[in-house]
Amino acid sequence: MGDKSGESRGDTRPGGCRIALRVVPGSRRDSIVGWLGERLKVKIAAPPQDGRANQGVIRLLARALGVSEKSVTIINGEHMPEKVVEIAGVDPAWARQRLEGEMSRG
Repeated sequence: MGDKSGESRGDTRPGGCRIALRVVPGSRRDSIVGWLGERLKVKIAAPPQDGRANQGVIRLLARALGVSEKSVTIINGEHMPEKVVEIAGVDPAWARQRLEGEMSRG
């Protein structure tokens, strides 16, 4: 069962997928940590000020998935650590595999 947002580890959407996140801003470096239940935990070096952490989330996920930053959109939780992102043109199973590959790199 998913969390309150209704998102799980890569829900299918027409033309892409959605992923629920738990973001830790102000970390030493940007990294994908792992799954916490149905949410993907990511650490972002930028502070949660003026949208800098949100931009860091978008940049990190775009780089990890090999898509443009314009393909990644925060659709829920813009001002909270719990967010939902939508990635255009990405299959959820493929996204999970790529993100889990990034986790193993540490």
